[in-house]
Amino acid sequence: MGRFLIVFGVLLVAAGLAIEYRVRLPFRLGHLPGDIAIHGRNTSFYFPIATCLLLSLLLSLALWLFRR
Repeated sequence: MGRFLIVFGVLLVAAGLAIEYRVRLPFRLGHLPGDIAIHGRNTSFYFPIATCLLLSLLLSLALWLFRR
């Protein structure tokens, strides 16, 4: 339980820093190539599939490294 809380805290700090300094990042999460955005006259649909895949990959890698 202690390790989980440490990893969760580190991830929260990393997320906070990414949000705070997102202007300086070379890419914008949520606006990656591969994210689906459909704009109609009165509606819009947005699904950040590439962003979801990237975050899933990073979290899986972090958890895999933590378990080793």
